[in-house]
Amino acid sequence: MKTNVVSAKDWEAARQQMLVKEKAMTRARDALAAERRRMPWMAVENEYVFDGPGGKASLLDLFDGRRQLIVYRAFYEPGVFGWPDHACRGCSLGADQVAHVAHLNARDTTLAFVSRAQQADIARLKARMGWQTIPWYTVTDSFDADFGVGEWHGTNVFIHDGGKIFRSYFINNRGDEQMGGTWNYLDITPLGRQEVWEDSPEGYPQTQTYKWWNWHDSYVEGAAPDQRWVEISDAGEAAFRKEAGAKP
Repeated sequence: MKTNVVSAKDWEAARQQMLVKEKAMTRARDALAAERRRMPWMAVENEYVFDGPGGKASLLDLFDGRRQLIVYRAFYEPGVFGWPDHACRGCSLGADQVAHVAHLNARDTTLAFVSRAQQADIARLKARMGWQTIPWYTVTDSFDADFGVGEWHGTNVFIHDGGKIFRSYFINNRGDEQMGGTWNYLDITPLGRQEVWEDSPEGYPQTQTYKWWNWHDSYVEGAAPDQRWVEISDAGEAAFRKEAGAKP
């Protein structure tokens, strides 16, 4: 493999040139997420029924008491390559990338997977593959066809307001390959990351950056930010800002 080998000084110069482009891309991504938060919503008129570990569940039940719902349609069912031992290889790769869902839950957001396999098969698959934290339901009606995922994978985003459910976003094809990380999931939701630096419509929930972060086994609903973590994150941010400001 042939490449260009340079000195440490020249390498750092090349990295700084690349960093300019990367920062521009980050700002463009943030601007795109801000536009998503202003997209219109589509009312969900039909009532859908899923099978879950606890029995029948409505689409509203999938929210699990939270404001936002992200639903990934995974292909695990008779006729899919790998059945019954495995789900689709691409969908499985996606499931392997999912970060711990507690961080999404802390932002009033639920992630759920849906397939047409029965619950016994899904439970066995989750145990084998280590996907225990992902809620996974069985599609029993036209939900997949109605939301563009009858023949191909895709991620739908919903929000509810007083029991009324709305579809706010949909992403599929190569757009799905970025999914899995907490930030990428939140960036496709109508409420976003819910941090004060974001460009969001007036009245949207926002809290101080970093302060809500926690270990995935330590989130407590309604708890105030840990004061020690506030101090640490404030000091880290100040040092970061000072360093960034010192650079030309």
